[in-house]
Amino acid sequence: MKKSVLAFALALAGTLAVAQTNAPEVRPMSLEDVIQVALQHNLDIQIVRYTPEIAQFNLAATYGAYDPVFNLSGGHQYSASPGGFDAQGRPYLGAESDANRLSSDVTGMLPWGTTFSLGGTMTDSYGTRPVTVNTGTVGSIGTNSFTDIISGQTFSYRTTNFVTASIRDPFENAAGSVGFTQLRQPLLRNFWIDGPRLQILLNKNSLKTSEQQLRQQIMDTVTRSEQAYYNLIFANENVQVQRMALELADRLLAENRKRVEVGAMAPLDEKQAESQAAASRADLLAAQGDRDTQLRVLKNLLSDDYQRWKDVEIRPTVALVAIPEQFNLQESWRRGLVERPDLAQQRLNLERQGYLVKYQRNQLFPELDVVGTYGYNASAPTTGLALDQVANRDNPFWSVGGVLSVPLSNKGPRNNFKAAKATREQSALQLRQFEQSVLIQIENGIAVANTAFQRVQATREARVYAEAALDAEQKKLQSGKSTSFEVLRLQRDLTTARSSEIRALADYNIALAQLAFYEGSTLDRRKVSLEIR
Repeated sequence: MKKSVLAFALALAGTLAVAQTNAPEVRPMSLEDVIQVALQHNLDIQIVRYTPEIAQFNLAATYGAYDPVFNLSGGHQYSASPGGFDAQGRPYLGAESDANRLSSDVTGMLPWGTTFSLGGTMTDSYGTRPVTVNTGTVGSIGTNSFTDIISGQTFSYRTTNFVTASIRDPFENAAGSVGFTQLRQPLLRNFWIDGPRLQILLNKNSLKTSEQQLRQQIMDTVTRSEQAYYNLIFANENVQVQRMALELADRLLAENRKRVEVGAMAPLDEKQAESQAAASRADLLAAQGDRDTQLRVLKNLLSDDYQRWKDVEIRPTVALVAIPEQFNLQESWRRGLVERPDLAQQRLNLERQGYLVKYQRNQLFPELDVVGTYGYNASAPTTGLALDQVANRDNPFWSVGGVLSVPLSNKGPRNNFKAAKATREQSALQLRQFEQSVLIQIENGIAVANTAFQRVQATREARVYAEAALDAEQKKLQSGKSTSFEVLRLQRDLTTARSSEIRALADYNIALAQLAFYEGSTLDRRKVSLEIR
């Protein structure tokens, strides 16, 4: 018998140990703790936090339009041609040539629209070519010579019975343009704004917009975390209210059973008490389910790894209180129009449309560009001599001129400009509409907060009266001057009054958080500093 008792005790201890191991971790958290964790681990914030970084990269990439480009090309060319006879029937020899060509330049664009090209080319040609020379008297036999004016070499040849002779002349020649510079500057179209400059302005605008989007997301997360925190407090308090209602119902049921047993009460009253107890038990289960749901809502806002929070029970460390606030509609309007990040995004969109109008207006003008070139030519038997000519600036060349291009109809640019202007006017109206909606949101937010505060006062009084009425009715029931039905009704009224009071407290604090969101002052109200790098 002792062994079985001991075994039962050990089994019970093991069961308790397992139960304690599986018990949820209770984590007390203040509202400040909740906000801090949400700012660090909320997935929505982490996702949107990349938006300004991506916009910054896109802006930096746009400046790549002004990066100079180095080009280098080279090659070798060979050509051979056969000999033949000229129109007078005189024979001539064939020719062959080789050429090495090297070309390099640096091209690019300057921020004010100037395009440039700096570089040069060099070609080194060599090979043999036919040369026809006079031989003197017809039929004479002898030795003749001539000097090539290009290569400087002297050649001797023997002729017999020919007036002319053709020989192969070895040659080499290096020529090119080195230090070549070409500039082109628009004077009308693309002068004060062009494609790259437009894209830079648009990407700067996108960067500012992305920063406001991040601010908006942080404000939204802080507000939703605050609302979820107050809803969780209400859910916890409501569970206690429903538990107290169940205790009252069970107590009345026990008392009615005793009265039925002694014949002091009809069995119907006992059935009514049983029905009320069952209904209170169902209300308690519903309240516990709502509490668990609100707990999951808050966990989702706080975590980027839900599995780590699954078995954590967040326990708010503050009670629901209603601190009166003084509201100034004009000041709230002023603050909302200045600090709302979504309103700032609307203004940035209007600014973006202004850039597009400016660009499309510039595209209406004809294309008038100034073009200039400058450089040095060289030509010599060898590459070294050609480079010496360039170094000595022996053969400069330059040119300056203009290019005018006028579209005959200009239909495309004119309609693009009209579309851009219409879009800007539409954006201006959308901004006015949004500003008006902000004013209405703030006014509604103040009205809701005022009403919620008045509800707190009213529900508190209703709860006090319900407690007093139930206490009085229970005493009358004990003295036989009331019925169980009346007591049950007053118990339900008290439960409703208690639940309404804590709901009004939660709604008032939620209304204050929502009003701060409408004003754009959420971060200042919760002392959250935002620094975007």
